[in-house]
Amino acid sequence: MLEDVFFDGWAGLARTLVVGVMAYVVLIVFLRISGKRTLSKMNAFDLIVTVALGSTLATVLLSKDVALAEGALAFAVLIGLQFIVTWSSVRARWVRRLVTGEPRLLYYQGRLLPQALLGARVTVDEIEAAVRSSGMANLAQAASVILETDGSFSVIKRQDGQIATVPVGVAGPQDE
Repeated sequence: MLEDVFFDGWAGLARTLVVGVMAYVVLIVFLRISGKRTLSKMNAFDLIVTVALGSTLATVLLSKDVALAEGALAFAVLIGLQFIVTWSSVRARWVRRLVTGEPRLLYYQGRLLPQALLGARVTVDEIEAAVRSSGMANLAQAASVILETDGSFSVIKRQDGQIATVPVGVAGPQDE
């Protein structure tokens, strides 16, 4: 009984090896056909697809109840849906907004935007950390801080004597 925990026979190992190699090859072929965008990290939706593909691969490898053909179909469904959503988001703004959201201005011309911070669930400490990560000593050196659709921060450095402008497509202070 205890030996089943450590070793359940050669057949299980052979299945994992054969199905693992084949599932990996199928996944690589599908990813090459679908293009680079499938595994991009452009937004949360892309991350979800990447995690789902990994989870599907693990299930195909380790579950005797899932056949390779079923796993290949699951890969195709996930990649196909990713293709449809990204294709649609490039062509229809409402789909893009639904899937990715919009960048959010959190700090602008020397002031934090409290409503934007609350709405994005971002703390002042996180804003300050983003500014430091951008090579600036403090918020005073930043013209603006934007929370991008992928969850990263963009920090725009203040130019001496220059008034910062809100980048195109970013929800600005007038939207608060």
